[in-house]
Amino acid sequence: MLAFLINILSTPAMLVGLLALVGLLLQKKPVEEIVKGTVKCIVGFLVLSAGSSFLQSGSLLAFGDVFNYAFQMQGVVPNNEAIVSFALQDFGTDTAYVMALGMVLNIVLARFSRLKYIFLTGHHTLYMAAMIAVLLHIGGLTGFPLWLSGGCLLAFISAASPAYCAPTMEKIVETNELGLGHFGGLGYWFSAQCAKLFAKDKDKTTEDIEFPQRLTFLRDTTVSIGITMILFFLIVTAIAVAKGILNEDPQAVLASYPNLGGLLNVGAETHTHWAVWALTCGLSFSGGVYIILSGVRLIVSEIVPAFRGIAEKLVPGAVPAIDCPVVFPYAPNAVLIGFLVSFVGGIVGLVVLSFWNSGIAPVALILPGVVPHFFCGAVAGVYGNAEGGLKGCVFGSFMHGLLITFLPAICMPVMSALNFSNCTFSDADFSWMGIVFGNAAQHIQGLPLMILCVLVFLAPVVYNYVAPKKTPAAAE
Repeated sequence: MLAFLINILSTPAMLVGLLALVGLLLQKKPVEEIVKGTVKCIVGFLVLSAGSSFLQSGSLLAFGDVFNYAFQMQGVVPNNEAIVSFALQDFGTDTAYVMALGMVLNIVLARFSRLKYIFLTGHHTLYMAAMIAVLLHIGGLTGFPLWLSGGCLLAFISAASPAYCAPTMEKIVETNELGLGHFGGLGYWFSAQCAKLFAKDKDKTTEDIEFPQRLTFLRDTTVSIGITMILFFLIVTAIAVAKGILNEDPQAVLASYPNLGGLLNVGAETHTHWAVWALTCGLSFSGGVYIILSGVRLIVSEIVPAFRGIAEKLVPGAVPAIDCPVVFPYAPNAVLIGFLVSFVGGIVGLVVLSFWNSGIAPVALILPGVVPHFFCGAVAGVYGNAEGGLKGCVFGSFMHGLLITFLPAICMPVMSALNFSNCTFSDADFSWMGIVFGNAAQHIQGLPLMILCVLVFLAPVVYNYVAPKKTPAAAE
């Protein structure tokens, strides 16, 4: 039963559908509305997940591999899925209990504190639970003390991350009834703060970019993203071909760059020219984004009204925190600009780390991973655009790219201490949680560590009852 429950809670579509069902039941909606709202929420998340999987398994990872080959980059590519797969081999049970307890305590925290956000991105909850379970094990905790401590930390970050993203999120979606549930929160907040330097220009947004009459078709997001990515794929693939990738042993290339089978025609019945491969990948990228946006529109149209039942009956003022693509439809141009500029920031950050490594002290070289720079960089672009317009989008995304390069580098010693060599998390919240609590676990062992985790969870609750609440006049 526990395994079944964990499976339901770790599947975003099922989790959101379940919460939509509960919300509609609490509002005593007619049966037909309950069925419609629940099914559309689940289908929306499945569409979003399908778009993300299509994007990652196809053009995103392929672009990362061909880019790394073209420019002969060597180092660590931050990847959440890779490091979690290692962690679950030895800490699968602990991760399951931490995740289950953390989600329950997240609702408790939303009920009794001012952090009203309920985190609904199941796979990120699983990733964070896995990291926390390993950190606390290093701190000498096992069994129930580890599960309780981990649940407290997971509940805290699940409510806190959407909270520090909330001020800008409200400007983007123009409502306080929707939160951002993605553990790249620190990066998005950082992008927004950097973008505020251009607050006086925020009226000129990325969506106001004026195209000549004959180029107005570029206002169509699918077309503009497709053309842009075709150009990028063609340029980078041409460089890789010029360096002889097609003349090397395909199996040797795939050993280091496993997503280039299509370019090398491995297992293909007919030969595909490299330019055709690049063209197809660029358009596939655009298709993946289109699928994601379609899923987001389905979810948002149903989850917010359904969630009002939970907010009104169980947790007054509760706000659903949804996965990062939820902001994509609000500034499609910022999505593309944010990805590209964040990726450039990652390259600049790699150059800085290389100089630091060779001239000052040894440090891990963090390669710009295309997946985090697309999903997180895109959100950073939307956040920057909301606070500083076009200039804020560019500057905020660039600074975000630097941040998610330097933070994993700082976190690498902690990961190495956990026996995860050459592997680290990519998104900002994983990094800062790993740095803070990873170092704490190495210096605070056993019961004191458990007490620290419980106090972190209780702090927002105590603050809610001790600190005076702002009146409407004071808030103004």
